Amino acid sequence: MKCYEGAILSVDENNNVFRYLVEDQGRIIYVGNTLPERYINAKRINLGKRALIPSFVDSHQHFASFSTFQAGLNVMDAESNTEISEMIREFVSRSKSNTLICFGTSPYSVEEGRLISREELDAVCPDKEIMVVKHDGHACIVNTKLLNKMKDKVKNLRGYHPDTGEMNQEAFFRFSDYISSSLSLTELFSNMMNAADFMAQHGIGMVHTVSGVGFAMNLDITFEKIFAKSLKNGFQLRVFPQPMNIKVAKSRKLPRIGGCFESALDGCFGSHDAAMLEPYVDSEGGDGVLYYSDEKVTEFCKAANRAGLQIEMHAIGDKAFDQATRALKAALDDYPRKDHRHGIIHDCLPTEEGIRICKEYEILMPVQSAFINWKQEPDAYLESILGAERCNRLNPIRTFRDNGIIVSFGSDAPCTSPDPIIWMDKAVNNENASEAVTIQDALRMCTYNGYYTTFDETERGSLEVGKIADMVILSENPYAIPSKALSGLKVEKLILAGKDYRSARRSVTRAIVDGLTNGSKAY
Repeated sequence: MKCYEGAILSVDENNNVFRYLVEDQGRIIYVGNTLPERYINAKRINLGKRALIPSFVDSHQHFASFSTFQAGLNVMDAESNTEISEMIREFVSRSKSNTLICFGTSPYSVEEGRLISREELDAVCPDKEIMVVKHDGHACIVNTKLLNKMKDKVKNLRGYHPDTGEMNQEAFFRFSDYISSSLSLTELFSNMMNAADFMAQHGIGMVHTVSGVGFAMNLDITFEKIFAKSLKNGFQLRVFPQPMNIKVAKSRKLPRIGGCFESALDGCFGSHDAAMLEPYVDSEGGDGVLYYSDEKVTEFCKAANRAGLQIEMHAIGDKAFDQATRALKAALDDYPRKDHRHGIIHDCLPTEEGIRICKEYEILMPVQSAFINWKQEPDAYLESILGAERCNRLNPIRTFRDNGIIVSFGSDAPCTSPDPIIWMDKAVNNENASEAVTIQDALRMCTYNGYYTTFDETERGSLEVGKIADMVILSENPYAIPSKALSGLKVEKLILAGKDYRSARRSVTRAIVDGLTNGSKAY
């Protein structure tokens, strides 16, 4: 039995702050401002200036992809393509693999103002296959060796650009499939262990992962399930299969479906393929790419909804957002369901009609506040392609909240790092002050609302009697510091089921066996 004394931020319905919390056998048995006599002898943990909060949840990421890219080369912090080239040269020299993955290149964060080219990759990596994935996770650049290997399979696909080596849309998906299939399953599992430990360092106790499309036979879905069941440290995964085929979810006995890739309705701003109601205003013009017809999306939503599945879909542009909201409305009009918890991911440029539908039909919004003035797609660049009026309407988190829409935060990792402190800081200190939210709101969006999204709020997400003691100790009380100081908060400890987080690292073989034989539904 342990008693925590100090700032206990419950994140309950009333955002109560208590002085005491008592945990026993992994459950919270008391919260309050006076300590009952029966708990006087419990082991006392004095928080001092620190604060105890519910554990964070990442409500949207690509866990298998993040695990893979985390084990590769991250070039997000590079200031130039010359620096990226040198990083790749060194990476190639120390890697024993013949197929390499890098992640994070952006034309908007390097001094050249363009993506690294196929020729530049050839200069530092002529003899091994290499794919450099863009910051948004929806495009890549490949070298000549990899291009020649895949040419016959991609040359007739949308998004194929052999001159620069840049691959978008379907061509990118095909290269992703190839690269992912080059990984051994043991290597993938080991990378997942490292990724779980990385997120635990940032106070994340649960991940909502969108998977499938990119791995042969959707093996990432299967392996994520096995990984989730193998864990013995309390870390939680909730798996969303991305294919728009409800059989993929039903055959794996998963209660949910959707995400990005195959269930993405459009692309991203940076690649000019986020679907827009009005054209982009820069020289490239066009109005983006709507991947599917309204009929196909509606058909998918109706089938998934009738099958009792929880639905999520990627929509960044306003045209895609409208398509998503109208399809979900049609599905729920066709087959009404209470407490369905369908959601739309990203929601970067919503419409008034779409917001009204989300409010009326209780559609959730897993968003990425880290995209606000993101280094890889800064506000100045977005204004140059969208215009000032649309740019001012981006990521309207406060508007969502004011309409009673449940917003949760996630990283979209590997696109941004899974760091909830950043999510809170960006949401609270939004340069568009009209869309900034309170610290209390932001903390709830990082915790309770994320657990609510996957029906986990009865067990986790707030510090209330009877719930599992999944908690984080922060270096300071976020309610007691200036909002501008939020970025300086540190996660000092993650506690899962009452115990300090233990590394997920162990024998891969043993873990796989445990995952295959564990009958629990920890996914």
